[in-house]
Amino acid sequence: MRLVAPDYYPKFRCIADKCRHNCCIGWEIDIDEDTLDYYLSVPGELGERLRRHINTEDDPAHFILAEHERCPFLNKDNLCDLIVAQGEGALCQICNDHPRFYNEFSNYTEVGLGLCCEESARLILSQTEPVEMVTLEDDGVNERADRQELQVVLERSMLFMQLKKRELPLEKRLLEILKMMDISLPSRSYGQWATFYQTLEQLDPAWQEMLQALKTTPLSLPRREWDVVFEQLTHYFLYRHIAGPLEMDEIRLRAAFAVLSVWMIRALCGVKLTRDKALTLEDVAEIARMYSSEIEYSDENVDALLQEIAQG
Repeated sequence: MRLVAPDYYPKFRCIADKCRHNCCIGWEIDIDEDTLDYYLSVPGELGERLRRHINTEDDPAHFILAEHERCPFLNKDNLCDLIVAQGEGALCQICNDHPRFYNEFSNYTEVGLGLCCEESARLILSQTEPVEMVTLEDDGVNERADRQELQVVLERSMLFMQLKKRELPLEKRLLEILKMMDISLPSRSYGQWATFYQTLEQLDPAWQEMLQALKTTPLSLPRREWDVVFEQLTHYFLYRHIAGPLEMDEIRLRAAFAVLSVWMIRALCGVKLTRDKALTLEDVAEIARMYSSEIEYSDENVDALLQEIAQG
């Protein structure tokens, strides 16, 4: 089985205590069964501490968050006490994987970096060349490819090719992607879309404030010199959300979701640009990170947007 990834993937390194949006704060951390068995068997003071801070009544088991929704093993220096004591091998599956995501196919697996991590966002958006896919692992075992999955990969590859046409403005490329998929987005202003986004599940009050600002601020959208950054963003959304055994209608909807997501992030960057008369890559990465954590990491929110697109 092969493991495939975008060419920037191997460059990723967790920045740990330097992270401003620590993934060990504010998220319920589920514990997989194998790791739970290990945690329940750890001897000594560490074992007692583990068992004291794990809720085993729920399924799946999870850590009981401390004050300010911090993982109980996140110390005052914002480092993980489990890693300090026993190394990264002591982490549960979700902590070991984050911010990675996996697209499983019959004959290979894709891995990527989730945009909700600030270092992932910075890495993805700072790439200057069109993204290429690389093979990270290959054990030589060739599984049979699923026909429906092959169709998904083919359709997505065509979208990637369109996205690489840098002689065209990004806006034109995004419209061409919609045309290729024979789908259009509901005709709404940015403010109208912001109103809909405000009806979705929300985590951070700052997100509500950003959406409200989009409804009230005259926009100065980022100019063409930002096209490469938003191209990388588009590749990310297409790569992550068009994967697996999808029907053609689902491929179309997810392509439209990717375009809408890029348009919304670009518009929110426009609010920043209008207010501050300046925009940095760090600004774009932070807005993209917040969009991802608020939208992508809620299945309910993604489903609501797909449904809204489908209804026209």
